[in-house]
Amino acid sequence: MSLDAKVKESPPVGGVDDLTGYFRQRERPRADWKVGLEHEKIPLVAGTLDPVPYDGPGGIGAALRAFSQFGYQPFVEDGRVIAAQRTGLTVSIEPGGQIELSGRPFADIHAVAAELERHLVKCREIAGALGLELLATGYRPWGRPAEVPWMPKNRYTVMRPFLEARGRLAEDMMAMTASTQASFDFSGERDMAEKLRVALAVQPAVTALSANSPIVNGRESGWQTYRVAVWEETDPDRCGLLPFAFEPGFDDDGYRRYAEWALDVPMVFLRRDGGYLPTGTHTFRRFLVEGLQGHRPTMLDWEDHLSTLFPEVRLKGVVEVRGADACDADMTRAVLALWKGLLYDQQARDWAWDAVKRFTIGERRALMVAAGRRGLAARAPDGRTLAQLAGTLLDAAEAGLCRQHACGDQGEDERKFLATLQARAESGRTPADDALEVFRRGGDRALAAHLRCA
Repeated sequence: MSLDAKVKESPPVGGVDDLTGYFRQRERPRADWKVGLEHEKIPLVAGTLDPVPYDGPGGIGAALRAFSQFGYQPFVEDGRVIAAQRTGLTVSIEPGGQIELSGRPFADIHAVAAELERHLVKCREIAGALGLELLATGYRPWGRPAEVPWMPKNRYTVMRPFLEARGRLAEDMMAMTASTQASFDFSGERDMAEKLRVALAVQPAVTALSANSPIVNGRESGWQTYRVAVWEETDPDRCGLLPFAFEPGFDDDGYRRYAEWALDVPMVFLRRDGGYLPTGTHTFRRFLVEGLQGHRPTMLDWEDHLSTLFPEVRLKGVVEVRGADACDADMTRAVLALWKGLLYDQQARDWAWDAVKRFTIGERRALMVAAGRRGLAARAPDGRTLAQLAGTLLDAAEAGLCRQHACGDQGEDERKFLATLQARAESGRTPADDALEVFRRGGDRALAAHLRCA
């Protein structure tokens, strides 16, 4: 989620040390660590397979305005509502009308889950009143990007042509996909580096567990999660695996290594005077050396640039994991608990890393594609299925949550949320398998009802 308010005064960037300092300033002590959630949903006109336009009494704009009945304030850009906000909560839109919750971070998965459920209750009320349906799935099952009304958000008018020129399926990524993203704090450079590397290494298993997008344009695609196919052809400079995270020395130089990679990625836009300036092929490194159209880089420009990088796991003020398809509330809670169990406990992190540390970069890339195509049936280089690897990771996460004393305010252990994923790992059955069964038995509308979350 990114909302582009007016550019405020921001310190100039003097060099790479300032950029690495951005990460260092966002370190948090262990006692303050929390979990953040972003949950996206794909809208349909109720009773149809049609996408939803922005305008009109049943449009996305009306849906955002309807959140005002729950105390949300509209966020307006050029006279159009592009988000609704309330006390740290933001409901915003993606290019194809996907509705995204950016929740408040909490230390307790119970609290994150409760906030998601409150949000979905509101979504159901609004959708029912406006004649909409919201689907929890990783890719819009019907139509093509050209058939989807694009949302009137200024940054998309810049991002669309930029990314279309860099990847065959970049437009699909913007208009057709939806995901579950989670963010995690770090206490220092080594802590961040370990979390980033482990999250990248185990992402194929999490992607397989949550695979939930097998239908494309009304047909079986041959993929369990078509989002993986889309990200493979979006922009090779800013997407995918980060090989440097697996190189010697990354633990002690993680901020600089990430910054050096980001410096060499072409910029999408530069915000000045309430608008967007074209950047051509300028990388941030070139911007730092030469400037751009008379402008010099600021720390806010760096923050904007970091928000337009899309690796499988990315670093901003948090470590953000991005590989899960949008799924229902049970799956979403489970994915959050898995990541928290692994990333917020040193022993669990070591256990997870030991399970995947021997793979080469090429094998890791191939495994992500295999996860996208075959889900939990895909095999790792050592012969294990991703279902077996996922079982190992879930064992590690369960122990990690236990060591974190991860109980809710009602005394409920967060390990209970893992049961949904444990059942899938044991059966080898993904959400995509469920969706395919429904689709084959009942067709399009049966699938829409199956995926509906609001």
